Amino acid sequence: MNTGASGFDLSEAEARVHQMQTKLYQWSTNDKERVFSDLYNLVYDPAFLQVAWARVRGNRGARTPGVDGISPISISDPNEFLDELRRSLKQRQFTPTRVRERKIPKASGKMRSDTPRKSWRLLVLS
Repeated sequence: MNTGASGFDLSEAEARVHQMQTKLYQWSTNDKERVFSDLYNLVYDPAFLQVAWARVRGNRGARTPGVDGISPISISDPNEFLDELRRSLKQRQFTPTRVRERKIPKASGKMRSDTPRKSWRLLVLS
């Protein structure tokens, strides 16, 4: 997969993702009993990965390394990264790492959760 290639640019990828999201919404609204059993292929769809990558890379936290020590902004070849991720997802070899939860005190005295990130996890969950 090429983040700028695959026959579409980011705006085209966003349009494809939005179109599929709209279809899924309409199908689920029109048929409350409908079961969506084959959504996994959308996880590794080039358009979905491209849009997810743009969101993760554009996020304010893109400079912060995850538990793997890699920050999204430090990935020099997104095409290679996304190709590898897509292959792993398609072959069902991707297994997310366990999230380590830390509590950080807030000014109010309460605690908030701060879970470490991993670049692949963020992309897949986007």
